[in-house]
Amino acid sequence: MVESFSLNPFEEQNGEGDAESTRSGRVDFSDIGRVVEVSGGSSSIRLDGRALKQLDGHQDITVAMAGQVGSQIKVRVGGLWLLANVRDMRLENPDGDLIVANVDFLGEGIEDPITGNLKGFRRGVTRYPVPGTRVFPVTTTDLEQIFSAKDRPHVRVGTVYPSVNVAASLFIDAMLGKHFALLGSTGTGKSTATALILHRICEMAPEGHVVMLDPHGEYSAAFKNDGEVFNVDNLAMPYWLMNFEEHCEVFVTSDGAERQMDEDILAKCLLQARAKNRAAQGLTKLTVDSPVPYLLSDLINAIQALMGKLDRSGEVAPYMRLKTKIEEIKSDPRYSFMFSGMLVSDTMGQFMSRIFRLPGNGRPISIIDLSGVPSDIVSVVVAVLSRMVFDFAIWSRREPKRPILLVCEEAHRYVPSDRDNNRSAVRKVLERIAKEGRKYGVSLGLITQRPSDLAEGVMSQCGTIIAMRLNNERDQAFVRNAMPEGARGFLESIPALRNRECVICGEGVSIPIRVRLDDLEESRRPASADPVFSELWTHVGDEEGILDRTIQRWRSQSTK
Repeated sequence: MVESFSLNPFEEQNGEGDAESTRSGRVDFSDIGRVVEVSGGSSSIRLDGRALKQLDGHQDITVAMAGQVGSQIKVRVGGLWLLANVRDMRLENPDGDLIVANVDFLGEGIEDPITGNLKGFRRGVTRYPVPGTRVFPVTTTDLEQIFSAKDRPHVRVGTVYPSVNVAASLFIDAMLGKHFALLGSTGTGKSTATALILHRICEMAPEGHVVMLDPHGEYSAAFKNDGEVFNVDNLAMPYWLMNFEEHCEVFVTSDGAERQMDEDILAKCLLQARAKNRAAQGLTKLTVDSPVPYLLSDLINAIQALMGKLDRSGEVAPYMRLKTKIEEIKSDPRYSFMFSGMLVSDTMGQFMSRIFRLPGNGRPISIIDLSGVPSDIVSVVVAVLSRMVFDFAIWSRREPKRPILLVCEEAHRYVPSDRDNNRSAVRKVLERIAKEGRKYGVSLGLITQRPSDLAEGVMSQCGTIIAMRLNNERDQAFVRNAMPEGARGFLESIPALRNRECVICGEGVSIPIRVRLDDLEESRRPASADPVFSELWTHVGDEEGILDRTIQRWRSQSTK
């Protein structure tokens, strides 16, 4: 069907509106507009408001929403369908029906000669339309072709907006191979979305290796049957696994020139303590960073021995600072999960086997509940666990590959923005994983409610971005800068997303999409629901028991 193009192309509409004609199985829609301007990655189109209104009640919801901001349209170029996303729109004349819209090209597919639908979709555009090319609505059948993931390993996470049955999937290899970030304000369903994605990954790969750093203890309930949960009661992380920089963060309390002096003393004494262990025998390159067991008492004795050789009392201060801090941590029960005398034996292999799920025995995820870890060393604990993931990947390069996914909740706490001038050990290791991890089979997943407080360099390394509703303008601007050009039409919808809705763009999807996330069973959700004050404040009873049990756990520093 060919129509002539006039100055007002919509005057010659044949009145079919949303009528369909079927010829040999082919379904044709009347056009809804024309291309009026084309540039390299975008285009301006003119839509007929009357045609859009006629489609408004169409039984195909995708067709009914044609032309709206965030929806897709298609244009025919030769034997190809070009797909574009509507970024914005305005009325050309206040008294008219013509609408001017800007669209971003997303990709192209072959036109099926029988049905006229789009098939064989691929990202990127090889041919461009010329001004005057007709614009058509996209159908649900088109979306099914565009988002079909049957030929690539994937996990389903929801449905593509605005359809009700087109599956939205994440390409696992592409998403994990180049890291991902999940962003969303508090209360938008961010934790449940994280649990959904991780559950789907674990179902697809029951022998996988996932380490989840959980600062608030939210995910223990969600994965108690599908993984292993570690907290201060059973983590048993040996202190001697810390490298020298991490030792300094825990044991050195001074600043400036005094700090440098304390670090020099600690380095000398730490090397002596490590050298006393049997595991150090035969090592030609023993360093302060070598993960060799040592006794805290040997470290204290080495400091005491050096201090005893000094003649002036003024020179004793650095040694006393170190000795006092080490003894304080050694005797404090809050740190026993890491600094217990029971953790001196060489358990490095057993510890890594438990944490990295090697083997996983069908329970591929480790939840590291950090809620009970003292706040002054939680960053060091995260640094040690993250660095061990990376170091294991480096030193196992000659072995059969065992890729590991490291998921960091509240990521802005550990990789803060450059504005904070924070160069802690945990920031350095996570930045290195972001930059180099994919070379060695380490994938990084960053979960945060404040993306603008996240280091920009780390965020830029995330190949897939999953953005839920963001209420803060600074966060919105930060995500806008991180997303590719083709996703600009979706960015404006981020503040208006409903709970459990998100925009996904990057390597993990064919094209940027808006997704309604699937429901997750109550038993598999994280314990992150907001308290219902109006209901909970009506409950009465056992207040004395609640206080007694809470005080007992508080005093014993135990979650049991």
